[in-house]
Amino acid sequence: MRKHKALFLDRDGVINIDTTHAYRREDIIFTDGLFDVCRRAHAHDYKIIVVTNQAGIARGLYDETQFYALMRWMGERFMQEGCAWTDYYFCPHHPDITGPCDCRKPKPGMILRAIADWNIDPSASLLIGDNQTDLEAGKAAGVGRLELFKGQWPRF
Repeated sequence: MRKHKALFLDRDGVINIDTTHAYRREDIIFTDGLFDVCRRAHAHDYKIIVVTNQAGIARGLYDETQFYALMRWMGERFMQEGCAWTDYYFCPHHPDITGPCDCRKPKPGMILRAIADWNIDPSASLLIGDNQTDLEAGKAAGVGRLELFKGQWPRF
């Protein structure tokens, strides 16, 4: 069975402007160029996988039902733009509240799960994050290319 390559995207700060603990549609402002990059990823046979820490759940600012509703809406927007994501993974924990876990970035748990679930070749994949912890998680999972997003999308 052939391995796939993936474009791993952090959510807040990469897919959308980070408004701190976004959980409602009105909190989401998609970053400029996002959908163009995702359409290019599809054209190059990348699976698009979102990996996102969601400490707001652990903090009680919103619940998983609200998170899932927002992600459903965001997924619909991706589909409307011709670049449906393959899957998303989230960490609802915060070490100060729920204790340690293996999924909260910089731990690679979410990425490793996606690699296993979707038969991903991490060395042929790309991760775009807006924090060093995103890149650390990608490196620990063996992702071949890591990009720190500061408003400019990488080429591929």
